[in-house]
Amino acid sequence: MRLVILEDYDQASEWAAKYICNRIIQFKPIENLSLTGSTPLGCYRKLIEYHKNGDLSFKYVKTFNMDEYVGLPRNHPESYHSYMWNNFFKHIDIDPNNAHILDGNAPDLQAECDAFEKKIEEAGGIDLFVGGIGPDGHIAFNEPGSSLSSRTRLKTLAMDTILANAKYFDGDLSKVPTMALTVGVGTVMDAREVMILITGAHKAFALYKAIEEGVNHMWTVSAFQQHPRTIFVCDEDATLELRVKTVKYFKG
Repeated sequence: MRLVILEDYDQASEWAAKYICNRIIQFKPIENLSLTGSTPLGCYRKLIEYHKNGDLSFKYVKTFNMDEYVGLPRNHPESYHSYMWNNFFKHIDIDPNNAHILDGNAPDLQAECDAFEKKIEEAGGIDLFVGGIGPDGHIAFNEPGSSLSSRTRLKTLAMDTILANAKYFDGDLSKVPTMALTVGVGTVMDAREVMILITGAHKAFALYKAIEEGVNHMWTVSAFQQHPRTIFVCDEDATLELRVKTVKYFKG
């Protein structure tokens, strides 16, 4: 496990973008990425910049998004379909057939989840998983208490997650979806490499739980202690709950 500590969100985003860029260039002809929403937004913007400068192509990249709300129309501005296309995919040269996102409106949600797992398997697995975490340490929508061997499935969202997401729905809790489709912790653990972006003081306790305490299904991000290739990329604010000894070790 590796902890990369940068000064602020912008530097953390740029570091992550350069890492992804290098992995895509090194891994020819196809790189399979798993992506998620809001925390990597700065990273996505940097990747778009590299693409527009002619330094990076996504022509042979396959992506698998981690989650999607259940019951939210695909064209809703807060669906992950809309978010990924508006903030990333439409600005790069990715083949739309290679951008895989779960369908939260599928007639059979379990069949949709099973098919998603099969698509990942048929693609040869995930090379690099890129994600963020919630303040309660959840990865994708694997809420506290999720099985650490879970696969892609339907998940009820925790109230903390619903409250955190209300800001995207005009602060109206009644508009926030209460269920989502999400890859499982086991699905993520199968990735050959995992990179988690953790920024801001509100994520500091989750980072502490992720690296300084034991593996715990109440803090699903802690599962990555058992992954052979994990990188946590954080800013200074996210280290506020860590011991000085821990910070000095990783900075050194």
